[in-house]
Amino acid sequence: MMPTPETSPHIELRSLDELWFQVAGTVCNLTCHHCFISCSPRNHSFEFLSYDQVERTLRESLEYGVREYYFTGGEPFLNPDLTRMLIRTLDFGPTTVLTNGTVLQDDWLDRLRRAEQNSRYSLEFRVSIDGPSPDINDPIRGNGTFVRAMRGVSRLCRAGFLPIITMTQTWDDRQTGPILSRFRDILKQHGCDRPRLKILPRLKLGAEQQRTEGYGVTERVTPDMMRGFDRDQLLCHHSRIVTSRGVFVCPILIESPDARMGSDLSDSMQPFEMKHGACWTCWQYGTICTNTTWMKSPTVEARSS
Repeated sequence: MMPTPETSPHIELRSLDELWFQVAGTVCNLTCHHCFISCSPRNHSFEFLSYDQVERTLRESLEYGVREYYFTGGEPFLNPDLTRMLIRTLDFGPTTVLTNGTVLQDDWLDRLRRAEQNSRYSLEFRVSIDGPSPDINDPIRGNGTFVRAMRGVSRLCRAGFLPIITMTQTWDDRQTGPILSRFRDILKQHGCDRPRLKILPRLKLGAEQQRTEGYGVTERVTPDMMRGFDRDQLLCHHSRIVTSRGVFVCPILIESPDARMGSDLSDSMQPFEMKHGACWTCWQYGTICTNTTWMKSPTVEARSS
């Protein structure tokens, strides 16, 4: 039976472990054909967060016991205050920034490396590159983006960081092994002695919905699917995202009005109704937004059948 608003399960916020900042809104220097929120240089549906907004929310987060912080966009490094924001966040907890790697500058990375060395917490970089070569990556992310992104990866490695490379899977499952092997070799050639790779499933929203397809009517989470399910696998069970338009349930659903949980963290503690197709993808694969490595497994295959 297809779930309806009356039958869609609700998920409570167990604890606010991770706090996200949509620090660049939907503004990006790239226009990727699979972007689930259709970021581009011209998309201002969400705007930049200010340093004062981030600082105020960081202080507020202490009340909720937040353990980890993530910065995303759009392209976070388009926000001129990002370096200062990241340095300040390292006073509060482990910090991750998600970037396409094409606008990084050595002086930013040098400052961030010094800040991390002087902090008790770690700073992680997640770089989005959708394959180990221009012929796989560039049709999705734009001509020349593979070379530019790999130049950014080299900068990160020279600065002493060990970036996590995230790839949205746009290839057949049988190609996964060779693609990972090839990417590890490429990364080593660019100074990453210990390559870290994370594969992401497609989210059939935004630009990806136009590129391929949207979610089917049966691709929804039902109450039966949640029985015995480990809810910690779902970001909405332990996370929220701060945007220029309020606090939303997760980074994937910021364009869904019903995913807005309130104007600040205190408003965002209520349960969320899992009625979106993207909820089904998260139920299939789990923790796709955090730094946990994702790979298809027999368990996932069985759960999605």
